[in-house]
Amino acid sequence: MSSDVTPKIGPTPDSEKQSLKDRINNAVRTQKRPTVTVLSSLLSIEDDLGYIPKEAISIVAEYNNSTINEVWGVASFYPNFRFDPPSANTVEVCWGPSCHLVGANDVIKSVLDELGLDGEGDTEDKGVTFKFNTCLGACPQAPVMSINHRMYGKISAKQAKSYVSALRENTKGSHS
Repeated sequence: MSSDVTPKIGPTPDSEKQSLKDRINNAVRTQKRPTVTVLSSLLSIEDDLGYIPKEAISIVAEYNNSTINEVWGVASFYPNFRFDPPSANTVEVCWGPSCHLVGANDVIKSVLDELGLDGEGDTEDKGVTFKFNTCLGACPQAPVMSINHRMYGKISAKQAKSYVSALRENTKGSHS
């Protein structure tokens, strides 16, 4: 009795790198803006990939007839750009004026405590990225929190901790 034990071969590092470059090129070349700039190109790449890989800098420079230094200058100027792949989940807490006045600080503290973080960033297991948000656009529902773009309004610190704890439980094991 014989069995076929053909090994499964996944993508090679070279093919993954080419796929990434293809996605970067596609993001830059398919922009729907009337004027394509270095900034619009970087935004398009981050919209598609969730971050700006190092390979993107030279592609954006070539496409926009700029230097690598000019592109890096724009990319590094804006604090919202990421240069590492994002975590599997994103938690954002609004800390704009409306949210701040009705308890956002307590919500932020409870979320950071639950994630084991001191501020914005990724958990060690890359399960969650935490971000402060200056406005989630739901001021009448303040304080507001977003988990993977799903909004939770009039949230208490206890509720926020519970939601983040449930998120962590549901994603355990998939990022270890």
